Amino acid sequence: MIIRQSRRWIYSLMSRLILFSCLITATLASLGDRLPEFRNCVSICIEQNCGRGNAVIPVHLRLLLWTCPSNCDHICQYIITDQRVAREPPMLNPVVQYHGKWPFLRILGVQEPCSVLFSLFNLLAHRRGMSQIKERVPADYPLRKYYILFGYVGMASWVFSMIFHARDFDVTEKLDYFAAGASVLYGLYYTPIRIFRLDQRQPPVKATLLRLWTLICVSMYVAHISYLTLRRWDYTYNMAANVAVGVVQNILWSSFSVKRYQKLKKPWAAWPGMIVAWIVLAMSLELLDFAPVRGLLDAHSLWHLGTVGPTIWWYNFLVKDAQQDIAGERLKA
Repeated sequence: MIIRQSRRWIYSLMSRLILFSCLITATLASLGDRLPEFRNCVSICIEQNCGRGNAVIPVHLRLLLWTCPSNCDHICQYIITDQRVAREPPMLNPVVQYHGKWPFLRILGVQEPCSVLFSLFNLLAHRRGMSQIKERVPADYPLRKYYILFGYVGMASWVFSMIFHARDFDVTEKLDYFAAGASVLYGLYYTPIRIFRLDQRQPPVKATLLRLWTLICVSMYVAHISYLTLRRWDYTYNMAANVAVGVVQNILWSSFSVKRYQKLKKPWAAWPGMIVAWIVLAMSLELLDFAPVRGLLDAHSLWHLGTVGPTIWWYNFLVKDAQQDIAGERLKA
């Protein structure tokens, strides 16, 4: 009953996230872009500051590839936003999006400082977790290599997240999405390996299933990247694909958690189900999509912050689970 209710909850969230991604696609040309006062501000700024190669851009901005026109665009976003907020009588929605994004307060040239900072926290959580795996799980434990690779894939995804949120270019956006997709798909890849112990040599069919499962996952990722790269860049499809893959592994881990707890009667055996619930709640923050508080903290950055705790908790579970598995094998011997 609990698992059935969890599935309905996750499916409901999935449909809402897909709808949200449709809204993202529809708002890439945002209201702010069309405001006459914004266009006029950018035009005047470029004319007065960027002509004849005389533009002076601070070094810290040039290091992050800000140009004079892009700097004018960013400055005008804040000028127009301040004017709309201060207008009397007050406007119903004074803060609007520009180029599909909220106007963020730039710090040292970084476009979305909180998202960069919270992405760093996630990277450090993976790094800490990998250290735990290496220190507390024996090198000959067959699942250890999958857990370490999980850490490397996770760290890479958060590095690209930091780069993208620091400076939003077409290439940084694609790298962020591709890395996030790899992280989500790798999560699905190693989940059945652990749950169904496809890493074991006996019976021999498991080795065949592992090779087949590896080929399927690699093919799915190549097809996913190829579609986005060669056919069209589709936000709705990308969101739907990632959510669908996430839902499958969440259901697998939730079911595994229930059965494992019923068998062992140990609190840590129930952790996967609790972690799944935490992550689903954190994902729901994406549905809020409010204007950044003080120009810094928005729903997306809070989603990144919300995944730090589950990541730390997850590595603790992997260590506990591995140690229990090893102890059980010793008892059999």
